[in-house]
Amino acid sequence: MKFITTIILLICFQLNGQSFELEIINPDSIKDTKTEVPKKKGIQMVDRFDEFVDSINTTIPDSMPYYDWITDDIHFRKFDFSKVSDTLVIVLNDSSDHFTPPVKGNVTSEFKKRGWRYHYGTDIDLHTGDTVRNAFNGRVRIATYSKTYGNVIVIRHDNGLETIYGHLSKRLVDVDSIIPTGTVIGLGGNTGHSYGSHLHFEIRYFDEALDPRDVISFENFTTHYDTLAIAQCSFMYREELKLLSAIKFHRVRSGNTLGHIAGKYGTSISKICRLNGISRNKILQIGERLRVR
Repeated sequence: MKFITTIILLICFQLNGQSFELEIINPDSIKDTKTEVPKKKGIQMVDRFDEFVDSINTTIPDSMPYYDWITDDIHFRKFDFSKVSDTLVIVLNDSSDHFTPPVKGNVTSEFKKRGWRYHYGTDIDLHTGDTVRNAFNGRVRIATYSKTYGNVIVIRHDNGLETIYGHLSKRLVDVDSIIPTGTVIGLGGNTGHSYGSHLHFEIRYFDEALDPRDVISFENFTTHYDTLAIAQCSFMYREELKLLSAIKFHRVRSGNTLGHIAGKYGTSISKICRLNGISRNKILQIGERLRVR
């Protein structure tokens, strides 16, 4: 049984001629006075790079070298910087870091739309077994085998960029390795979804692809400038992506006719024929893919 519930007692006493008051408070009435650690806000999807970078910095746990240090997912997040209103300047070459060409070869495929998909990198010709080098100082985030990239290495650089090296025949570095520019990270090859030996090379900023030609002169094997300005124009290809996302295909099944397919997608036979370059009399094959939008 509690004799004191909400009563506050003031006990007065004297010590060496001075009066003191001892305040006794019911424990049940004491609120938790523990200091609450403010929760960090998540990534801010804003239209200014400086605010975005600030939001990234405030979410980095002290125990992690970088935000979201994920070592098993090549593309772990998508951001849309196509509406940013300012410019971010990233240092490429200075006294502590400089660009090293991953491999010196001819470009065989550019950063561009390829059929109904987008090719997010630059393909550079090489022979299987040729050495592939790290473009800048960095830390290995991914070193694995991917169905698409084959043997692939992803390196996070101190300036926030990431570079991706795909279709390697062999990986020579491990996850979390800190490596300087020019380190041999693997051997060129033809693994994964690849036709002929080449290096698939990508440059990304927080998983948003940049055209490597905006950064590198592949003919001179140097960067265009010592700094890279990233702005809205760096992501103009997103307009093409919007068009690609509107494209839809149908996989032909047993019993399908052009009329049946047109009705299913609310289109016309003539439009399907035009999109696929076929005639109304075409015999459809099971498993065939037809574009319907």
